[in-house]
Amino acid sequence: MPLPRSVFNQSTPQDHDLTLQSGTWPQDMTGELILSAPHPSTFDNPHPFFGDGMTYRLSLESGTHGALEDSFAWRQRMIDSPSARLRALRPDVFTATHMGVQSPFGMSNAANTAPLPWGDRLFTTWDVGRPVEIDPVTLAFLGEVGHRSEWKDFEIFSQPLLPLVMSTAHPVIDPDRDVLWTVNIFWGELFVVRWDGQNPLQMWPISGGLIPQSVHTITQTRDWLIIGDCAFKVEPQVLTGGDRLEPANASGPVYLIRKDALEAVPPGTPVEAKVFEIAPEINHYYAMYDDSDGIQVLFEHTQNADLAMTQGVGDIDALGRPVDPALCGLFGFPMSPDRNTLIEFNPETGKVHERAEQREPSLLWSRQLNAMDWSTEGRSKPTVHHQVHFGWRPEAVTQKMLALYADRIDRSEWPAEETPPLLTTTSLPDLQLMTHHEFALDDMPTSPIFVPRDPGSVPGRSRYAGSDPGGHDGYVVVPVINDKGFRVEVFDASAVGSGPIATLAGSGAGVEVPFVLHSAWMPRVVASQDQPRLKFSDELDRIDQLPDDLAAVAQQVARDLDEGVEMAAPAKN
Repeated sequence: MPLPRSVFNQSTPQDHDLTLQSGTWPQDMTGELILSAPHPSTFDNPHPFFGDGMTYRLSLESGTHGALEDSFAWRQRMIDSPSARLRALRPDVFTATHMGVQSPFGMSNAANTAPLPWGDRLFTTWDVGRPVEIDPVTLAFLGEVGHRSEWKDFEIFSQPLLPLVMSTAHPVIDPDRDVLWTVNIFWGELFVVRWDGQNPLQMWPISGGLIPQSVHTITQTRDWLIIGDCAFKVEPQVLTGGDRLEPANASGPVYLIRKDALEAVPPGTPVEAKVFEIAPEINHYYAMYDDSDGIQVLFEHTQNADLAMTQGVGDIDALGRPVDPALCGLFGFPMSPDRNTLIEFNPETGKVHERAEQREPSLLWSRQLNAMDWSTEGRSKPTVHHQVHFGWRPEAVTQKMLALYADRIDRSEWPAEETPPLLTTTSLPDLQLMTHHEFALDDMPTSPIFVPRDPGSVPGRSRYAGSDPGGHDGYVVVPVINDKGFRVEVFDASAVGSGPIATLAGSGAGVEVPFVLHSAWMPRVVASQDQPRLKFSDELDRIDQLPDDLAAVAQQVARDLDEGVEMAAPAKN
């Protein structure tokens, strides 16, 4: 049975009311699930990561947001940002590349990768663009973070209106300072960015901080920021249609930067970092917020995977079969088993200690995303880590990838045949596999979400904390894509291996939901409040660099945003 062919279906996503199909819905599970995704009708080849951003929201209480009494509201909306509005009006001038979608206006900010709650505010993010704020209730665009003049934009081609900002898909919210920390990469140089939610950005260069590839994630402890080079490599010739010539780097630098060292000097002042080298490749990593017993970081290694390489017409898979055109655009799955490590850093001695490792070649393959307790208490002393693994999928590995990584791959570790997806629970800090649930071979479970039990029930705890923080007490919710119909499965976080305790699905014909990326949980959604926000009309100072017809379109978009006019439906190129 293959991966779902509907994953890249370019039909327009729809709102749905999902109903309970089996099990018992937990009455103490509350709040809202938020998922980020590229809009399927706009991602175009060569890469789905670059489609215009959209947001899905699933309400965990029935009868809300317009759903019937016994139904659960699955709602969606395309982010009506300046980039998306310009593209909808003039799709003919936008071109998709392996670096993003380019146009005479500049580089589209897809904002399609990860939702980022900040109190009652909601942001969506992307690696090559500024964070975008949306309304948690209507999911409408509110503004981008920071005027383009506050960022160092990577202007390798003309970008009069839409700047290419090398940032990260995973900024962090500091619970003690109530600020957002992120990064800005400029010609490989690392800058740390701090934003208080209202005022101009603050930015510091990191002395000797060089990023050979990209920064997909940053993480934090109470006192430190941890920033690593991530394995997403884009070589210059790829931008003009050429093939990759080198694999992703097998190791990369990791920088530890004290927060108080940044705040002790004026923005713009170089700040020193502690530098380490970590292997194998990394993409997502998560520090324990409490650093009183040392700086400990869980690394989810992307060993011999390649998110920057995608399938195309004429490619051959790992078993010598032509790739299915329905999967064109699919990123390269791992060619080696999954590996997690828990690393302890000592900034004083410069030493690295591997406290634990998880690697199970017979079982754990193609790890995707995770679910964890994001409360301050949960990040301080996490107890478990939940993850989705797609399984060994030879149809998601191309011969081009195998040739590029030939000297790194041990084919004797490959399973004899493809293996099903799993939801796993791993104990912390020893990284022991505690239990797992096996999905059907034709399922594609997406980003799992942890929902704490009894959030807000203990006075004095952070708003995201349940009655027993850490990740074991609550629920893991997994949206599942399948060609027979989309569903949502709910697991007891302490007993994932026992299977789902409740399943939601659409009624009648099978509901289709296409490719989605990261997710988050919010204890509630309320309408956005008035805040100082950037307006697109404040960034038109270079509009005279555009031809008259495109300048007129930009002025129309600026007026529409200022006046609250709805965006036109997206048009395919």
